[in-house]
Amino acid sequence: MSKKYGLHGKLKATAGNGEKLAAILLEASQLVSTAKGCHLYLISKDRKEEEAVWVTEVWDSKEDHDNSLNVEGVRALISQAMPILDGMPQKGQELEILGGAGIAQ
Repeated sequence: MSKKYGLHGKLKATAGNGEKLAAILLEASQLVSTAKGCHLYLISKDRKEEEAVWVTEVWDSKEDHDNSLNVEGVRALISQAMPILDGMPQKGQELEILGGAGIAQ
C-alpha cells in the first residue's frame, strides 16, 4: 500500500479580502482537480477567523503536488492571491495520508 502525500494549511487575507481569497482558491481547486495525482483539494472558511481560509490537499506524491504549480492558470491565480495575503503564507502541515473515507488505498 503506497501512502499518499497531504498538506493542510491556513492562508490569511488582509482585512475585507477573505471572500476574495476563498474565491481565488476555489478557482485553483478547479484547475488542479484534474492534475495527475490529485485526490482532494478542499477549501474551507475558518468560522472564528473571518479572513482565514484553510486548504487541505491529498496527492499521490509530493512530486505530483509540486507539478500542479505548472497547471495552466495556477501561477496567475497565485499572483492574484499574493497581494491580498496578510503576510507570507504559513508553512502548512505536511502529512502522510494513511487512508480514510473517500481516499482510495
